[in-house]
Amino acid sequence: MAEKTVVKPRTGTKTEVARPPLYKVILLNDDYTPREFVVMVLKAVFRMGEEKAAAVMLTAHRRGACVIAVYTRDVAETKAKEATELGKRNGFPLFFMTEPET
Repeated sequence: MAEKTVVKPRTGTKTEVARPPLYKVILLNDDYTPREFVVMVLKAVFRMGEEKAAAVMLTAHRRGACVIAVYTRDVAETKAKEATELGKRNGFPLFFMTEPET
């Protein structure tokens, strides 16, 4: 006589974890912070290469603002604050802000 295989249905529930909302870090242009300093901050805080940092700086210069990167809220706010503080410590009005990504 053959053995009987018993199949039991799964009764556990699968929980989906919602992704945390994302925030944009935005560089605002000003007429006082030297371009070279902005590039240095982008490289130091946002780990950009020289070419990408220069392109981002020029975009902000031409358009008035530029999205730098998108992170979770805590990371975005920390990086924006760190970059803005670097400007302040060096006497520049360099400013980065965050806003929810829509």
